[in-house]
Amino acid sequence: MQYTQLGRTGLKVSRLCLGTMNLGDFTSEADSDAIMDRALGLGINFFDTANRYGNPKGKGITEEFIGRWLAQGGSRSSGGRREQIVLATKLRNPMGPGVNDQGMSAYHIRQQCDASLRRLQTDHIDLYQMHHIERTAPWEEVWQAMELLVQQGKILYVGSSNFAGWHIAQAQEAAKARHFLGLVSEQSIYNLSNRMIELEVVPVCRAYGLGLIPWSPLGGGLLAGVLRKAAEGRRAGDAMQKQIDQHRGQLEAYEALCAELGEAPSDVGLAWLLNNPVVTAPIVGPRTIMQLESSLRAVEIKLSDEVLKRLDTIWPGPGGEAPEAYAW
Repeated sequence: MQYTQLGRTGLKVSRLCLGTMNLGDFTSEADSDAIMDRALGLGINFFDTANRYGNPKGKGITEEFIGRWLAQGGSRSSGGRREQIVLATKLRNPMGPGVNDQGMSAYHIRQQCDASLRRLQTDHIDLYQMHHIERTAPWEEVWQAMELLVQQGKILYVGSSNFAGWHIAQAQEAAKARHFLGLVSEQSIYNLSNRMIELEVVPVCRAYGLGLIPWSPLGGGLLAGVLRKAAEGRRAGDAMQKQIDQHRGQLEAYEALCAELGEAPSDVGLAWLLNNPVVTAPIVGPRTIMQLESSLRAVEIKLSDEVLKRLDTIWPGPGGEAPEAYAW
């Protein structure tokens, strides 16, 4: 496994991040434990979750799975599992029926941080991420609450997810005025078939030193060899079939290029993301150990300039960064 710094921080994380959204939903606790064991054994030290994960079985179940797995892994003094991983979770989305059971108020931040710590069975969260922009809470309130959590030792770093470029700039300038580190990462949807964030999110992450953590790096499976799987008799769901029909020509060209390279489409899709210096680690969300292990090849692939240009031709982005992408 290869490692890099998380944005402008000194924290070292693996080039692949273990996403846990499927744990507790599609994957049993025993299988989840096996996946986390294998990830750690393979050198993946970056684990991402959220307080809400576990639906429809129940919000918080995924954090509880991780907490029990951590508790079984030995004490801090013995170099247990908790001390071997960088643990990231999120807050903001509804966790109950109450009017204050969501958002980014100081009340909700304190409440949800304590709840996540209990479920995760740990005394601190390494990366605490805002799951979505919250337009009703002022940045002064958000940063004051986050600063207090840092002072209390409950969190180390703060990240964002699904922010627009101007939201990141606004957040960072407000943090700077308070002499606070502010955001160190942004988690966005980003893959070859969805490159919208190249307009403003990628440039603002580069400018402010945020590490970009792409979620859905393979477009929900679109870039994982769907045409080959269909030819083998594996039927896609209705939503995926609609995407296949919409992008069939691109998929044919993409999978042909991957075959020419002798690489799996999923590995090429991840390698393309890793080629971007702003990207810290794509999130891989395996349901099985086999899916986890198959993603490791991507870290080793080096795409030539010629291949990158061909990928741009097959999957064109928005035309570059704003405003040149749409103006002179």
